[in-house]
Amino acid sequence: MLMFDYKLLSALAAVVEQAGFERAAQVLGLSQSAISQRIKLLEARVGQPVLVRVTPPAPTEIGRRLLNHVQQVRLLERDLQSLVPALDEEGVPERLRIALNADSLATWWAGAVGAFCAEQHLLLDLVVEDQTVGLKRMRAGEVAACVCASERPVAGARSVLLGAMRYRALACPAFITRHFPEGVRADQLARTPALVFGPDDFLQHRYLASLGVEGGFEHHLCPSSEGFIRLIEAGLGWGLVPELQVREQLERGELVELLADKPIDVPLYWHHWRNGGQLLGLLTEQLIAATSSTLQAVN
Repeated sequence: MLMFDYKLLSALAAVVEQAGFERAAQVLGLSQSAISQRIKLLEARVGQPVLVRVTPPAPTEIGRRLLNHVQQVRLLERDLQSLVPALDEEGVPERLRIALNADSLATWWAGAVGAFCAEQHLLLDLVVEDQTVGLKRMRAGEVAACVCASERPVAGARSVLLGAMRYRALACPAFITRHFPEGVRADQLARTPALVFGPDDFLQHRYLASLGVEGGFEHHLCPSSEGFIRLIEAGLGWGLVPELQVREQLERGELVELLADKPIDVPLYWHHWRNGGQLLGLLTEQLIAATSSTLQAVN
């Protein structure tokens, strides 16, 4: 029977989480050659590679399974340490690695977890991904939980619907005057500069399709939630923006909805490992309570 050496598993987790051997060595307080030797020893014990040597290193299928395992073990160890404090020799705070979309990070996330992290002595390691692809981080074993738009959980995890993020298609008044002097028409939008968060962001595509507009469209790429809004305010293009983020600008008339009351809602699901221990259970309860008053209800 194979017995896990958790020093070897910690080396694997550090290499993947820190995107390289050098930074993994710094985090664990070891030399880079020591990290490399631990990975080689782990591969010798499991009888196959656990990493693909690319930049950054990527886990193999067995590597992903081992990463999933070590993520859950860390959380279960925390529960045991709370029952037997003497086991926690170093007394360091727990670090939880979570993937979430940039718009959640820019709006409701901080208010939902701030007090919780202080009470639980918890440090967060946040990985920002588009809401449509965040689940790949859990599948790869890189995170213990994620916020994303996918309902179906990966094997060994569960998902909870938190609510929906409401987006509105907005532009500044000068942009509307310049591009739509006779009023906004849906068929004009594809020929008018838009803003897209990144190559994985298909929200604008969905919005245009809902208006009967298919195919490509002119757009800038801006991988920053705050920068996205600044560019819209500066008149570079129109874009879909979380209503939570721009209520003041809408009230002041600095941003205007292109087509009256035509929002698009994106459901957000919280995914976490089933064997994630008490901490993930408490965090799940906290997120459900916090988002009940911030996100849109989903029928």
